[in-house]
Amino acid sequence: MKVLLIGANGQLGTDLAKVFRAGGDTVAPFTHAQLDVSSEAQIAKAMAEVTPNVVLNTAAYHRVDECEKQAAKAFEVNGTAVMYLAQACKAAGATLAHYSTDYVFGGYEKGSPYEETDLPAPVNVYGTSKVVGEHLIAAYGDRYFAIRTCGLYGVAGSSGKGGNFVETMLKKAIRVVDDQILTPTYTADLAQATRDLILTGRYGLYHVSSEGQCSWFDFTRYIFERAGLDAKLSPVKSAEFASPVRRPANSVLSKAKLRSVGVSLPTWKDALLRYLDERSRKNAAVSPVPVA
Repeated sequence: MKVLLIGANGQLGTDLAKVFRAGGDTVAPFTHAQLDVSSEAQIAKAMAEVTPNVVLNTAAYHRVDECEKQAAKAFEVNGTAVMYLAQACKAAGATLAHYSTDYVFGGYEKGSPYEETDLPAPVNVYGTSKVVGEHLIAAYGDRYFAIRTCGLYGVAGSSGKGGNFVETMLKKAIRVVDDQILTPTYTADLAQATRDLILTGRYGLYHVSSEGQCSWFDFTRYIFERAGLDAKLSPVKSAEFASPVRRPANSVLSKAKLRSVGVSLPTWKDALLRYLDERSRKNAAVSPVPVA
């Protein structure tokens, strides 16, 4: 496959480049600075230069608190830009893989993992803008995968957020909420599942995240346990944090549809162990060699 990768320097983009190249694909990486997805002209130029048969879009305005104040930007990047990409891919006969979020839910409690057929009910601007993107890709695209995922972390870190949740927890023991339930997902696993899903040719909307579920507090406790750190953690409720943004209390996604096409991800606990191992190897590789 000839792949145009948007957002190549992010934590997911970095892993996507590794996975697709390892699979023998040609990857043309574009950073956010090199390709502004909000510009229809820049998209057209990149498509003409690369002539891809697969486009991977990791670009998103995902700073949840900022989205509340910059709603126009959120809808531009997470909505209108997706329409531009869908139109460009349809015209070129290319497959588009675009990433959405578990934050499309939260407005009602289901009592079981959310299916792709469940009605979205976002509770903030970020989630709403991502729903718009999902509708636009379905309206203007044909060969597409809209991938809802959850709680991403990767060794490359998140360029837009200055690290990731695991790294933040390892640097400082803090109070962590225990009333928000989700499924943390390792970007290396998501990247591999993305390629596997594309190869099925079964287009549409999919939930793609690790198996299992936990609270942010449970996740943090397991991070410290597996990293061999002794830290005093205090579980707290979301209401104790001053935030202008409401977040889903439970956003666990069902992967039944994903498994039905032969694609699956490991459990979140298994994923964290492999992340910590990769992180350790990466740190060892960049450590200075002592001079005798």
